[in-house]
Formats: sequence, structure tokens, C-alpha cells
Amino acid sequence: MKLAIAMMVGSLLAMGAVAMADDLKVGDQAPDFKMVGSDGKTYTLSELNKQGKAVVVAWFPRAFTGGCTKECTSFKNDGAKMRDYNVVYFTASNDPAEKNKAFAESLGADYPILSDPDSSVAKKYGVLNANGTAAQRWTFYIGPDGKILAIDKMVKTDTHGADVASKLGELGVKKK
Repeated sequence: MKLAIAMMVGSLLAMGAVAMADDLKVGDQAPDFKMVGSDGKTYTLSELNKQGKAVVVAWFPRAFTGGCTKECTSFKNDGAKMRDYNVVYFTASNDPAEKNKAFAESLGADYPILSDPDSSVAKKYGVLNANGTAAQRWTFYIGPDGKILAIDKMVKTDTHGADVASKLGELGVKKK
């Protein structure tokens, strides 16, 4: 009986933590993150913000799947448009770093794909799917001050790179 109650309380606390993460909205301070990129480097939001950079993190569910391949390829194909802005951009998933490295290599990606294999960052951002097994396809636009400028929950995989570049202009992110 005590075990059942303890499990129920634990579940409620976990659901509360997820609900808090789901509440991220425009204007909120983005949770700091530390993730390894497909290039082997470790990236943290706080360090990127210290450099005065806006940051885009485009979460996707799984490497080597159809929609994710289209989305990440779109980022590669339209990277020049995004690089016109003072921004650092990434795609990110819950896949292990080795898998995302292989995925990036298979695509010829010219930007880092971030890995969050323990889902700790995905939980902070509220992007885990209902099963808690993969990230939802959401994109976060974060200003140089660390505040969330926009959240896109209706990503079009084929045009996402161009869409991000357009959104950066709409948000008033400075050009280089």
C-alpha cells in the first residue's frame, strides 16, 4: 500500500514537472542547456548568449526517419539564408551523439545536430511526446538575452530552413 502511494505521488510530481515545462512561452527565459553536437563540441545556451548570438533549436523526433531527414536537409539547403543573421542554429533530438553524428554525416550537414539522450533538456523545454520517448517537432527561437522570441509547433519539414530564415527577419534578429 505504501509503495502504491509513493508511486502515485511520484507520478503526480513528474506530471507537474512536465506541465511546468509545457508552459514555456514567448518572453520567458529559455532554460539553459548543455548538449553535444554532431561535430563533437559541447554547446550551452548561456555561452552562446554571452557571445551576443540569437539561438534556434529545432527539435525533431528521430534521426534517419523520413520527416526528420527532410527537415535537417532543409536546414542544410537553406543554411546560407539563416547565416545572414547573427544566429547560431541547431537541430536536436533525443538520439545518442554517435547516431546524430552518423546522421549529420549522411546528410552532409554543415551545422551541428545536438543530442539529448537522457531527455533532460527536452523535459525542460516541454518537447517530449506523450510517451516520453522522443521530442516533438518544435522549434525555439531564443534572443541574445536568453528570452524566448517564438515557438513554432507547426513545422513544415520540407521548407523549415527557409521558414526559420524568414522568421528570424520577422523577429528582428540582427543581420551580420
